[in-house]
Amino acid sequence: MIMEANPRAFGTTSMPLALPKGTEKLCELCQGRAHLQCTKCRVTFYCHTEHQQADWMGIHERICQLLVPIRAPTLFSLRSRAGKIEMQLKKEELIEICRSVAQSKLSEGKHQEALPAAQFYLRCSIDIHGPSSVQTVPAHLLLAEANMGLGNLALVAELLSKVEWMVLKNPECGPSVHQRLHRSLGRLYTATGNLEAALFHFANDIYFSSEEYGLDSTVTAGGCFLMADVFAKQGKMHTVRSVYSEVAQTWHRHLTKLFKTHVENMQNLDMLLKPSYAKAQQVEVDEILKTMLEFVQNDFRKDSAQIALIAHCLAMLWFLGGDSLKALGFGSTALQASQLIPNHDLTEPIQGLLQLVQSPRTESHPGSD
Repeated sequence: MIMEANPRAFGTTSMPLALPKGTEKLCELCQGRAHLQCTKCRVTFYCHTEHQQADWMGIHERICQLLVPIRAPTLFSLRSRAGKIEMQLKKEELIEICRSVAQSKLSEGKHQEALPAAQFYLRCSIDIHGPSSVQTVPAHLLLAEANMGLGNLALVAELLSKVEWMVLKNPECGPSVHQRLHRSLGRLYTATGNLEAALFHFANDIYFSSEEYGLDSTVTAGGCFLMADVFAKQGKMHTVRSVYSEVAQTWHRHLTKLFKTHVENMQNLDMLLKPSYAKAQQVEVDEILKTMLEFVQNDFRKDSAQIALIAHCLAMLWFLGGDSLKALGFGSTALQASQLIPNHDLTEPIQGLLQLVQSPRTESHPGSD
């Protein structure tokens, strides 16, 4: 019989179908015994409707039909060389979709929704490269990050332990792999309260990210920001101020370049461009910048220059993301702070941004969802 489901949650064509008795299948999410089948692809199974719904929202909607030729292959794809190459390409396409979806949802802080994509990403990576291959490291790290956000710290520790072992056995791993591993370990030790270990790993994160991306990169700044969070937990506020200042400067340089390029393109094309900052990136950067802005605003020193700098960053971020209302709000905060300092060098750029935001052409542009 067909089990009842919420059509708006899954889409009416993907409502789960009960499996015949004696059919042994495993649930896509938990690998437990499955009792239901997706009626759209008929090659994916679930233990109950809750897991079907979670998988549909997380990743299955995107890859439902892509799974059919992989899980129900033809004789051509199994036996011929061309068929095997085509099958490999389809698996690699699945991997990239799952990686992209998982990363996007994690950037937005949607850890529960990221879990199915991260799980499938790891499963496909192991299927192609083998369980001990260093090429599965990115998938392990994404799954660890998803579970970190859900508080599953024991599982995170297990996943990261596997990654450490794989990296140790493969000395050819580049700085980017080491950087991501140390950032994940730093976050784990921060969550478990081992702050000295967290600082050690964030220091390594910064070292490897600067080696791979440069000292002035936003990736390196991300490690510095996380290290500052540990210093805050230790009560070292003077150090926090210093680190936040460097992070804010890095983001201001980065966003200023993007903003200038965006404005030049608008002028050259004589039209308003679409948002040039992805929503997932916006959410992540917005959280970093707002955390620093709140810290500076609540600090007894009331550093107006820092408030102006960080608020200007947020105004540019949201202008690039297409949200004029937020850009106007943060721009106004930045202007008020900069005007407290005679001849402040940011006053003019902030005023220029506000004029652009308030122009009729910009105001008509819809904000971010």
